[in-house]
Amino acid sequence: MQKLLVIEDNETLRGELKILLENAGYEVAVVCDFTDVENQMRESGSDLILLDINLPGTNGEVLLQNFRKEKDTPVIMLTSRTGEMDEVLSMSFGADDYITKPYNPTILLLRISAVLKRGFRTEQTQHYYDVEVSLTKGSLTRGDKEQVLTKNEMIIFELLLERQGEIVSRDELMTTLWDNDEFLNDNALSVNISRLRGKLADLGIKDGIETRKKQGYVLK
Repeated sequence: MQKLLVIEDNETLRGELKILLENAGYEVAVVCDFTDVENQMRESGSDLILLDINLPGTNGEVLLQNFRKEKDTPVIMLTSRTGEMDEVLSMSFGADDYITKPYNPTILLLRISAVLKRGFRTEQTQHYYDVEVSLTKGSLTRGDKEQVLTKNEMIIFELLLERQGEIVSRDELMTTLWDNDEFLNDNALSVNISRLRGKLADLGIKDGIETRKKQGYVLK
């Protein structure tokens, strides 16, 4: 049974989420003490975390940013905010998805399922020039440098690598990520591409992903 961790300070919403997720067949743990959320995230052993942005005495985006330095556990941000900037920030800090409240329970469960499907696979390694690509760890290694990718970044890079030298359209990438056009978000894709470029640059590969206006992206 897959385990989810819910970090939501609204007691009513937290209870409703727990019931919804348990009825969907998940094991659910909830955070009720918000004095040391970051440590609870690290030690939860969860397969996926649902993380609210507005929390007592802290901010979910900051928690996510710190968490990503050590863990690549999938995280879906929950928020009552509707501003575009919050979504962009969440994705840039490593969120795997983002959903606003009040959320549609069916859509939330579909998104959780989609993110979890990206997760576990047997050890597989590919190469991009002299970069070792671990599909299991979700990492790129060149020499003594390693960059850990989020689930979304790994899916994007894997598709670009499979089609290296070819144009991959934004629609193809988004369909691969979310499996259904209804749940696509153009800004989230742009943020993930930008982060992926930055990680390649940190490995010494500049301009590895080329943008073709109105067409898509090419991994050179």
